[in-house]
Amino acid sequence: ARELFEKVQMRYNVQWDASGAIGRRYRRADEVGIPYCITVDFDTIEKDNAVTIRDRDTTEQVRIPVDEVMSYLSEKIDGF
Repeated sequence: ARELFEKVQMRYNVQWDASGAIGRRYRRADEVGIPYCITVDFDTIEKDNAVTIRDRDTTEQVRIPVDEVMSYLSEKIDGF
């Protein structure tokens, strides 16, 4: 998780939050205007090396491989 955080941090303004339940984390992120939340969970580590990305505006969640996170964010945030 830290490795992904540091990679995304090189290009975007990011915030680390590991406290409380995931629903509360999403609400806190929504309140401060964070457009996308990346969740690393047990499945990420033990099964599929994929993360869940949640869109603040639509609340849609997609599960994508860790190595595709930067291209996904670039497309959604930068438009390419």
